[in-house]
Amino acid sequence: MRILIAEDNIVNQKVALKMLEKMGFRADAVANNGREAVKAVVDMPYDLVLMDCQMPEMDGYKATREIRNSKSEIRNLPIIALTANAMKGDREKCINAGMDDYLAKPLSPKALADVLEKWL
Repeated sequence: MRILIAEDNIVNQKVALKMLEKMGFRADAVANNGREAVKAVVDMPYDLVLMDCQMPEMDGYKATREIRNSKSEIRNLPIIALTANAMKGDREKCINAGMDDYLAKPLSPKALADVLEKWL
């Protein structure tokens, strides 16, 4: 399984990479914004995307909509929202944007493992 981490914060990238590595997954943190995330999933066959909602240039919501509107197989790629916003309605906003699930930051290893088990 190969996972894309679309996250603009270096510390958050490293934490997610280390968690995924400990769980036995291969992951790339090559997308620092939504545009790079869209390009990455077009260029590489990923099995899942961890998509930060708030990124520069193109946020995770717009990137997800672009992926979902694609005419290729990437439109079915599981996309999991990563957000520091854990307020009422934030999960629904992510789902309405086309994301499949939602994780609040800071990431907990248990929550991450549960989401990965569900979608992979």
